[in-house]
Amino acid sequence: MRKAIVTGSGGLIGSESAERLVESGYDVIGIENDTRAVLFGSEASTSHVTDRLAANLDSFQSVDLDIRDTDGIERVFADIGGEIDLVIHTAAQPSHDWAASDPQADFAINANGTLNLLEATRNHCPEATFIFTSTNKVYGDTPNRLPLIDTGSRLELPEDHPWFGGIDTSMSIDSTMHSLFGASKAAADLLVQEYGRYFDMPTVCFRAGCLTGPNHAGAQLHGFLAYLMKCTVTGDPYTVFGYEGKQVRDNLHSADLVDAFLLFHKNPRPAFVCNIGGGRENGCSMIEAIEICEEIAGRELDWKLSDEARVGDHRWWISDLGEFGSDYGGWRPRRDLKAILAEIHEANVERWVSGPT
Repeated sequence: MRKAIVTGSGGLIGSESAERLVESGYDVIGIENDTRAVLFGSEASTSHVTDRLAANLDSFQSVDLDIRDTDGIERVFADIGGEIDLVIHTAAQPSHDWAASDPQADFAINANGTLNLLEATRNHCPEATFIFTSTNKVYGDTPNRLPLIDTGSRLELPEDHPWFGGIDTSMSIDSTMHSLFGASKAAADLLVQEYGRYFDMPTVCFRAGCLTGPNHAGAQLHGFLAYLMKCTVTGDPYTVFGYEGKQVRDNLHSADLVDAFLLFHKNPRPAFVCNIGGGRENGCSMIEAIEICEEIAGRELDWKLSDEARVGDHRWWISDLGEFGSDYGGWRPRRDLKAILAEIHEANVERWVSGPT
């Protein structure tokens, strides 16, 4: 049986990947230690997801391991060796704000942890496809220099701007404010590229916008759509940081991203990089996202606006999907924004209402 390693297998993208790979005939080894609960509190724990995967998937094994543990990662790869033909790396410290509270831990998780996985892959299964969930935050706040106009409910690019349809990888990552999180992810991104080029390994960096879905353990510092819907349902207050709530994000369902993972794995190449997200059709401002959540939940959100934007935060981001889609079967997201939010609501509303918030 083919074997795959998925890091962060209890998280949004990791769990989606594990389930899809088992369905595709893989024996999946998930590396997960529920660091999310340490970072964001018990309400963000992914332990219940790991328990569900272990209970429902016969070909799934969860290994309680921190990706910062160099020797531990080496042992896992050495035990399986050349049987591994796919590594999906989704484990990360994912928050701007948290990174500033402990920069060493942030860098160790995002950069050193990625290096551990790359080196173990090179030593034991160098022909395995290495898929890295990167982020658009590698561009820092360069998108904030775009000539945006206020259209009322959102900031927007003029239609004649070359990036109106989405930002591609020609945008520079230099001379910009990244935030410490953006810097640690950029370091990891460059490592993945370098292992692809220097050692001729099949690697890809998917520089993602806002990833979401019903399995997202949304918390105040990360997972904004899930947390936004949760607050709308429970009545918990929500704070929008900066830009009058008109900042724009494109939002991608976890299942659509895993579709892209598997397409790349069918035809991998060294050091491929692309931006990926929901595209223009799934772009929305914070104000617009709040309106959709209120419509679906049937109640108003208790929210306020802070004038202080998060460091390195984007005023506008929509991903150019052509860089990946043109080479991989015309890939596009299959789920629209309202359907995504409705799915998040349906999957979680009973637990949010009845359980602790």
